[in-house]
Amino acid sequence: MNWSAWGLEVEVGGGREAHLLISAEAAGDEPRAPVMVNLLLDRSGSMKGAPLAAAVEAAQQLVELAGPDDFVGLLVFDGLAEQRVALCPMDARGKRMIADALGEIHPGRGTALHQAVEMGARSVQRVLVPGRRPKLLLLTDGEPSVGHDSELAFESLGVKLAQSGVVVHALGLARHYVPEIIAALTLPSGNAYEHVDGPEGLSEAMGAIFAHLFGEVASKTSIRVTPKGFVSLSCCHSYPTKAEDDSLAITLGDVSRGLSRRALLTGKLSGGEWDAAILGSSVQRGDQRHQRVQLEKVSLETARGRLIAALGLELDLVASETAAWLSLARKDSERALSQLEAAEQNLRKLVSIAAEGVPVRRHLERLGDLRLAIERGEGDIPLLIRRAKSAKAGTHVSQVIPLDEARDRLKKK
Repeated sequence: MNWSAWGLEVEVGGGREAHLLISAEAAGDEPRAPVMVNLLLDRSGSMKGAPLAAAVEAAQQLVELAGPDDFVGLLVFDGLAEQRVALCPMDARGKRMIADALGEIHPGRGTALHQAVEMGARSVQRVLVPGRRPKLLLLTDGEPSVGHDSELAFESLGVKLAQSGVVVHALGLARHYVPEIIAALTLPSGNAYEHVDGPEGLSEAMGAIFAHLFGEVASKTSIRVTPKGFVSLSCCHSYPTKAEDDSLAITLGDVSRGLSRRALLTGKLSGGEWDAAILGSSVQRGDQRHQRVQLEKVSLETARGRLIAALGLELDLVASETAAWLSLARKDSERALSQLEAAEQNLRKLVSIAAEGVPVRRHLERLGDLRLAIERGEGDIPLLIRRAKSAKAGTHVSQVIPLDEARDRLKKK
């Protein structure tokens, strides 16, 4: 595991602040961990036709990528959840069992989402395969209509699963799923979720999730930061974070090849010299590893300093963008325009900084859609809101993988 930590001091309102960027990245030659994942596939009535066919095709891709050391299960749900194939190794027999079950899936009625996640977690927790972490991969296009349906219930479930060691990945399809529910299930695991506009893009969108699943080299990655010379210190990203004595403990989740985990921290300085003691931890091939990470101070004129500044701007940008979409959905065009202008201002700053590794063009395209929706009333508002919320979730856990790169890595596997 390669660790790095950079610190940038800035003047703010006549005072001094410091921004810390701590990164964990897997070395390219480290072997991936075997996969143990239960696939939860929505077969509700809204999935009828092209969506269900695309979901089955994506599930088939998962099976094709899996090797004999990987374990995969299949749970399907509509108004009821059913574990069609228990977790089993992906040898010839296991792959055939999954393929046969996928061929027998037909659309039903209702969406028992909470029950499906609970049952899927129980199934994967009943299997012990040394060296493999239990994971769920949820694919859904709708909001829960059977059983628990509140955001609070799913928040409790997401935290419970994370505390029990179950990692949740998810993909939301089209314009009817509830992004807050998907985020509640995934964020406690340190994951974002993927969004796809329609069934024609489902197979491609799953590439980012597969790159994460089949590239993992470290799990339970975390950092402990003990600041010196700070009045306060907070984590800007949405990782599970808590104060422990005089330190801040941040859980980053899994680290996969080609996917850096980055945490941006910021704090007001008390005056004089400042520093931070940083300890990085992770589990690799069953071994708990700890590493002291040396903090390197950089200036805004350097590439590293520009990256730190750009990541802060990006977090502010996606927060303003999401707030604008929500205001537009409430038909509050005045506030939507104000939030858009704040996002555009941050985008202009991003462009001027010209930092590598920040997807400026992607932000430009989304803000263009937002402006058209506000000024002309054009666009599929529910769909675009979900797209923006997915982008926010990904940015806030530093888990944005360009899809073309994800596909290239899978082809080289």
